[in-house]
Amino acid sequence: MANPLYDELFGRHATNKTPFLYLPDGHLISYAGFVAVAARYANVFTAMGLSPGDRVAVQVGKSADALALYAACVQAGLIFLPLNPAYTAAEVEYFVSDSGARLLVCDPQAQEALKPIAERSGARLETMSGTGAGSLRDAAQKQPDRFDTVARTESDLAAFLYTSGTTGRSKGAMLSQGNLLSNARTLTEEWAFTSADVLLHALPIFHTHGLFVATNVILLAGGGMIFLPRPDPEQLIRFMPQATALMGVPTFYTRLLESPDFTADRTAHMRLFVSGSAPLLAETHARFEERTGHRILERYGMTETNMNTSNPYDGERRAGTVGLPLPGVELKVTDPDTGATLPTGDVGVIEVRGPNVFQGYWNMPEKTAAELREDGFFITGDLGCIDEDGYVQIVGRGKDLIISGGYNIYPKEVELVLDELPGVVESAVIGVPHPDLGEAPVGILVAAEDKRPDVDAIPAAIEGKLARYKIPRRFVVVDALPRNTMGKVQKNVLRDTYAGLLSD
Repeated sequence: MANPLYDELFGRHATNKTPFLYLPDGHLISYAGFVAVAARYANVFTAMGLSPGDRVAVQVGKSADALALYAACVQAGLIFLPLNPAYTAAEVEYFVSDSGARLLVCDPQAQEALKPIAERSGARLETMSGTGAGSLRDAAQKQPDRFDTVARTESDLAAFLYTSGTTGRSKGAMLSQGNLLSNARTLTEEWAFTSADVLLHALPIFHTHGLFVATNVILLAGGGMIFLPRPDPEQLIRFMPQATALMGVPTFYTRLLESPDFTADRTAHMRLFVSGSAPLLAETHARFEERTGHRILERYGMTETNMNTSNPYDGERRAGTVGLPLPGVELKVTDPDTGATLPTGDVGVIEVRGPNVFQGYWNMPEKTAAELREDGFFITGDLGCIDEDGYVQIVGRGKDLIISGGYNIYPKEVELVLDELPGVVESAVIGVPHPDLGEAPVGILVAAEDKRPDVDAIPAAIEGKLARYKIPRRFVVVDALPRNTMGKVQKNVLRDTYAGLLSD
């Protein structure tokens, strides 16, 4: 039976004996072997009583088995919900309960903390470690390595990815099979991927970049991936001569440039370096090209849309821009108040429309209507402009989103935690430049009249309430926050004031 996403990415490889995953310990996993493992997990899901359309929440470390869970969900018609392993139990509870997940897969070490959460949410709890071991693999090994693929269409949902706003609850972006397939097809062609490619994969697979961009492109092209657990510069340099491409965030490239072992000789076998998820400094572009002779290809995407634009593979890659709209993607810059399209060169809100744009936010019709226009254009909230040659430049972000090392940090979520601390009347969290991470969060705190907050004790006090990457790197105590005439905190003023705070 037809299942477009499974058929194009996985099913056609069922008898393909060529390597798919190259693991750092030297082990190889063929395409056929991977598809067989995924089928075992699909059988497990069905044996557990899961039905097409059910949600499977997965908070585990990166492994071949973890990736196979994605394939298994697609084959069984389930909706895949990957979660950052850094999320605390309190954060996970919201995602599981809001999505109505029927199954939660976690690391064995988190089982005790998440068991009551699963019980309250009515979800079954299974385990998988960073090596893939756990109760789920134990169950899968007893299942056959073939599964009757569930029929799906491109309009059926394939995944939920949660993305918070600066106010209110986290939003579950609903991505269809067609959303994922359209982007994979476009990027494979635009970036010239073939079965001869080997991607150096050091991205996490709970994020759209590592999962729905990097992995889907390689699956569609039929290439291989050197599957690294984390972006360790030494490992990247070690395996680079065996690869042809690398997809990363700006931090990858700044850390590579810090190593004297990163030379033009090490990159001689490479044909493509892609950067995204955060702005890449023009200085990094220049240093990288000078060191290696390669010019980094920068692109622009979002959780709700996957990729929207890209600098050309063949053509001018302009530093400071995210390139041109991808084929099939319409992009315009509009007035934030009226929605009217602005002239070339004017700065406004970026809106996009195309087969890559998501289906809306789960159980949030009002939020969906506010951000996804009736004509199909999605209001990204990012501020940018289009030059006379069609290149798109991102000049800022609405909603004050912070992107640190490729991870999204939503200030309101952090502020709600800080506001509960003794001696804190209110807080404002901003992103300021960071030499390694691109930017990092800083907490500006208004002190109570009778008690000042102990800034040295804050990180320990909020650990466990927020993932570590969300905890501000520095705290500044002030008498009052700057506000405009409408009473809104002027975060642009704060960013200007504290721009150099983390540059030391």
